[in-house]
Amino acid sequence: MTNRPVKIASRGSKLALYQSHKVKEELEKYFPEKVFEILVIKTKGDKILDVALSKIGDKGLFTRELENSLQQHEADMAVHSLKDMPTELPEGLTLGGVLERGEVRDALVSIHGKKLAELDETDVVATSSLRRKAQLLHFNSKLRIVDIRGNVDTRMQKMDEGYCTAMVIAAAGLQRLGYQDRITEILDPGIMAPAVSQGAIAIEIRENDPETESLILEINHLPSFIAVNAERVFLSALEGGCQVPIGCFSESDGKKFKISGVVSNIDGSAMMKDSVEGEIRTAKKTAFLLAKRFLDKGAQKMIRKIRTLNNI
Repeated sequence: MTNRPVKIASRGSKLALYQSHKVKEELEKYFPEKVFEILVIKTKGDKILDVALSKIGDKGLFTRELENSLQQHEADMAVHSLKDMPTELPEGLTLGGVLERGEVRDALVSIHGKKLAELDETDVVATSSLRRKAQLLHFNSKLRIVDIRGNVDTRMQKMDEGYCTAMVIAAAGLQRLGYQDRITEILDPGIMAPAVSQGAIAIEIRENDPETESLILEINHLPSFIAVNAERVFLSALEGGCQVPIGCFSESDGKKFKISGVVSNIDGSAMMKDSVEGEIRTAKKTAFLLAKRFLDKGAQKMIRKIRTLNNI
């Protein structure tokens, strides 16, 4: 790597490129003598835009092709939205680090400026996520919810053209692309628990590549890294994925660590919520204890039923 550019694999969407350039800029601050290049790769999730995400499956939907580039040594690292990464990574690959985490919560964007509590059966609310759909229906079972696919720009355009009157989407993506003024409301995690590791920009690397690992260690934000890894332990222990209605929210003051979770059926009529507190040094253990509480309540049966219904 010493005498050649360091290649960063990225999806080609505007948000993905923003995130990859952010990683590139951080690396250039610490290693001004090195050349970093972005390698754009199209993923399965980018190609299939006319099918609901829950019907495609979630095993590397937005990550697999980037991971192939790592395994074939075409790229030295891959940048992802961490919430898109399966908890079980391909053999030989690992999560090298994350940048400082952005906004973790979801946002409501409403054409008429209505907040969530003001939406009614006359509104059409769009989301691509079973997690969001379940929590929306739990909050208000009368809401009309439609699926929406495409990148952030495409979704905003669809809404402006009349496809829906409101939309729930990750606040971090809107903020990173300059849509912060369109946000009607940042949703309380107690009402809309975010996706596991939402708001985190992840850098995936090969396990046997100490040179790249040393680069990533310089830009890894340790408090964010601890939090997202704990959240991923929670998800993994539940055998969940991004196409199952599981949400998670963690908080830390540097010493204490609290993690809260939600598991729901698809229509939000049955929902489990719980939280566990512990020490930051044992964050993963705390997250596993939370997952165990859900499993003891029968969450696994609910999750397996959802997977069967969606053939995933």
